[in-house]
Amino acid sequence: MNVKTNFFPYKKEKERIFYHHTDAVTKLSLKIGSLIPKEHQDSIVVLCIGTDRSTGDALGPIVGTKLMEQNLTHVHIFGTLKSPVHAVNLGETIETINNQFEHPFIIAVDACLGLYQNIGSFQVAEGPLKPGAAVNKSLPAVGDMHITGIVNVSGFMEFFVLQNTRLHLVMSMADVISASLINAFNSIRESEQSNVSLFRKGFEF
Repeated sequence: MNVKTNFFPYKKEKERIFYHHTDAVTKLSLKIGSLIPKEHQDSIVVLCIGTDRSTGDALGPIVGTKLMEQNLTHVHIFGTLKSPVHAVNLGETIETINNQFEHPFIIAVDACLGLYQNIGSFQVAEGPLKPGAAVNKSLPAVGDMHITGIVNVSGFMEFFVLQNTRLHLVMSMADVISASLINAFNSIRESEQSNVSLFRKGFEF
C-alpha cells in the first residue's frame, strides 16, 4: 500500500482511468503494453503486493489470484490471497525473483490512498513503487513499472481507512486490472506469433 498526495495543485493533472469507465480495460491494457520493452516480453513477473487481512490492501492479492486462475504460461505471478506478498516477506520475495529469473521485467501492483475525487482510479507508470508509504512502513521500492489503484482517501487514520474500504470497490478494481493485464499479455503474444509467421513466410519459395 502506498500513498498519492498532491503537493503541487497548480500542475496539470494527469489523465486518470477510473474502474467504472466503459473503456477502462482498453485504456489500461494499451498503457500497460506500451511500457513493456520488447526485449523483456518473455521474462515478465507480476508482483502483487498487499494482504488479505485488510480489505483496502487486498487489491494486489486479489489481482494475483485472478491472474493465477488464468494459468498464464508466459507470465510469472507472485502475491495471491493464498500466498500474499506483504511487509514481512517483500524483501525475501524480491530476492527470490532475482535469483529465479535473469533480468526479469517486474510489474508491481498495489493499492494506494489518495484524494477523495480520485478514488476508484488507476495509475500506470514506469519505474518502481514504494510499498508501505501510506502506513509509514519502510519497505524496498520495487518494479520496472507499476500499477496502483486508489481505493480510499489518505490523510488520517490510514489503518482504519484501509480496514473500512468497501470490498465491492476493491473487487471491481481488481477485475479491471487483471483483465487489462491479460489483454496486454495476449496482445504481446499475438504480436510475437505474427512476427514469427512473417519471418517464416519470408523464407518460403
